[in-house]
Amino acid sequence: MAALLLINIGCLVGLHPGNTRQLKGAQLGELPLMENAWLLCEDGKISDFGKMGSLPAQLPNALHTHDAKKGYVFPSWCDSHSHIVFAASREEEFEMKIAGKSYEEIAAAGGGILNSARKLQHASADALYDAAALRMNDMIRQGTGAVEIKSGYGLTTASELKMLRVIRRLKESFPIPVKASFLAAHAYPPEYKNDHAAYIKLITDEMLPRIADEGLADYMDVFCEQGFFSVAETDELLAAAAGYGLKPKIHANQLSVSGAVQLGVKHQAVSVDHLEVTDEAVISSLQNSHTIATLLPSCSFYINIPYANARGLINADIPVAIASDYNPGSTPSGNMNLVVSLACIKLRMQPREAINAATLNGAAAMELSGETGSITKGKKANLFITRPMPSLAFLPYSFGQSQIESIILNGKIC
Repeated sequence: MAALLLINIGCLVGLHPGNTRQLKGAQLGELPLMENAWLLCEDGKISDFGKMGSLPAQLPNALHTHDAKKGYVFPSWCDSHSHIVFAASREEEFEMKIAGKSYEEIAAAGGGILNSARKLQHASADALYDAAALRMNDMIRQGTGAVEIKSGYGLTTASELKMLRVIRRLKESFPIPVKASFLAAHAYPPEYKNDHAAYIKLITDEMLPRIADEGLADYMDVFCEQGFFSVAETDELLAAAAGYGLKPKIHANQLSVSGAVQLGVKHQAVSVDHLEVTDEAVISSLQNSHTIATLLPSCSFYINIPYANARGLINADIPVAIASDYNPGSTPSGNMNLVVSLACIKLRMQPREAINAATLNGAAAMELSGETGSITKGKKANLFITRPMPSLAFLPYSFGQSQIESIILNGKIC
């Protein structure tokens, strides 16, 4: 594999030290930069970089040189919350939203998660893979270089396994890190609507052993919310998953203050995701924990619910990540550039904070910050090059137009 040398870089973005695994508080606004730079990639990793005036005389013999033409070079976006394996879009619900129907009303009318579950149960694994692969390619072209994908549209043993096997196939087929979350606790199937204990038993006694036996998931996720899974039910599910080595994540506080965040801290969850509804008790519970608050501003944008209190979380020294929540119902977009813009516009995050939240902290929410998420020697050379820009803030400022010129994965221009 030929080495790759990038020259005439207008600005290298995110030169964090190798021992920096996550950022919180004032650290989130610290984004080390280097102007007028070069960067060398060897064996798929970042091997060196510096100012153009310090370009080494001795370089690898097998070398491809690429002129960045004063564009910025960023570490790839790390999207730590997505649902890209699904059978069909749900634009009919889009029209219901426009007419004023709430998330809960759409679900009660047969839409929402159960709508996707019905469609997925009848889809073949090949069809699911082909559709998800198209979405993944789109995400990569928009700068994403690592992703977490959840199951949760199966809701039966066969269909949850089908989804997780498709995720594994995506992991094997694509040149970016992929993490898998098991999310059968996404909604109660109609046949278990009045027998929650039986569905939980199906998850713990049948699904979890099969998933663990095949090594299909990294995490156990639960939608802990009124009308979905209670705090007590979530507690039982996460405890069972821990017995199979699955680390916890939680869909928490999307629609109400539920106690899910505090439960996530109790279980030392890698992340608690959503947090559109928070109070002081939620913020206090996250302080002095290692749990990352993953915010999903494009979900709030699409379904017209409150935006998360990013400033309160950041000011309380809590590590914040942002992610796409790409799914057919509440966020039909995997464009992390838009997510970064919305974080600035709606969450009142400064551009440097939003970029860190979408790169290093996004990687940390997938336990990948040791190998990606910043421009650091020895990390994966997963990067993107922009057009020339007048400043760093121009990227989120220009929310309606992609600034990305080139994608680099594992040290190779795609």
